[in-house]
Amino acid sequence: MYGEGGNHFIHAIRRNSDITVIVHNNMVYGLTKGQASPTSRPGFTTPVQVDGVFENPLNPAALAIALDASFVARASAGEQEKTKEIIKSAVNHKGFALVDIFSACVSFNKVNTHKWFKENTYIMEEGYDPKNRAEAFKKSLEEGPWPLGILYINENKPVFEEKLAPYLNKDNTPLYLRKREISAVKDILDTKK
Repeated sequence: MYGEGGNHFIHAIRRNSDITVIVHNNMVYGLTKGQASPTSRPGFTTPVQVDGVFENPLNPAALAIALDASFVARASAGEQEKTKEIIKSAVNHKGFALVDIFSACVSFNKVNTHKWFKENTYIMEEGYDPKNRAEAFKKSLEEGPWPLGILYINENKPVFEEKLAPYLNKDNTPLYLRKREISAVKDILDTKK
């Protein structure tokens, strides 16, 4: 998602499409035998990066907040109940929702293990206000330990689908099911002769 899908990620955030994106972030490309991913940490060695990763890792939460995604959360596969509640909130959110889930790759990442994620994350306190974008951005930059929870919510950002002309009349009937005025179409075609 954050590599080859990065352009779609950025523009889905910009549009605020009503979708929930759940990413299992294991800091490695596990399905292609362990190459470094955009979120791999510096120094992480792989069969391809034998001297270790030297690029700075992508911070998906910070990027999403910088682009004003309307819902940004970070979770961990090791915190199942908290992750379940975060996913529920994301699915119920109207607009683009990102849930970045730290998840160990037991085959190709022997560094960022379940134990490592447990020791390098914390669940955010109850009083945290996810509606403050500046604070959310600062929180998204924390690492070692990384905060887990809903980092940012912008409930005032218009949803892409609600800005489309076919839906402005509040008729949610799909276009292909709506009754067409054949005479109006004929009039348009006649002007093109």
